[in-house]
Amino acid sequence: MLPIGLLMIEHRLIERLINLMDPRAVETGKEGKIDSGFLDFAIDFLKTYADKCHHGKEEDILFRTLEQKSLSVEHKEMIKDLLHDHLRSRKMVDALAESKNKYLRGDKSALNDITGYIQNLVQLYRRHIKKEDKDFFLPMMGYLDKQEQSRMLKDFQDFDQNFIQSVYKNEMINWEGRKFKKKECDDSKRCNG
Repeated sequence: MLPIGLLMIEHRLIERLINLMDPRAVETGKEGKIDSGFLDFAIDFLKTYADKCHHGKEEDILFRTLEQKSLSVEHKEMIKDLLHDHLRSRKMVDALAESKNKYLRGDKSALNDITGYIQNLVQLYRRHIKKEDKDFFLPMMGYLDKQEQSRMLKDFQDFDQNFIQSVYKNEMINWEGRKFKKKECDDSKRCNG
């Protein structure tokens, strides 16, 4: 398998979320309410899987490797545009999360922002994935010989293993550093502090 095969498989999973988000934006606008459970899932998926895992492999491995090659001007511009898309998606996901929190705190005007961010994310990801799948990935493999492609695939696989370890290690650190309220400790009978 070419290393881009793994990235394209990840695109299919991201598209599944995007397909769920698109009708949700319309429903959210019509119904005047949000599904906070779905939004929590979508935000976490986009931050963790789409950005840290998928974009992490692209930025930390694929793009860095390609920076060492004599790329055409067109391909250099594509990388620049793709990085810009990654940055835009991060900002939109953060804004979506903040708008969701505002809505849950009682600011009903945040509903329009939520709907807008969802629609913009759907459009961005559809365009971005199409650009990578159809115009970018395959030409980039022409810059790498078979050994480099094999090494990149292994690096992607190693990244995934290290990524999962890092995610859960960071979660554990967050939970270990959490200050429990007295009531939470009394209710659980297992709190040590």
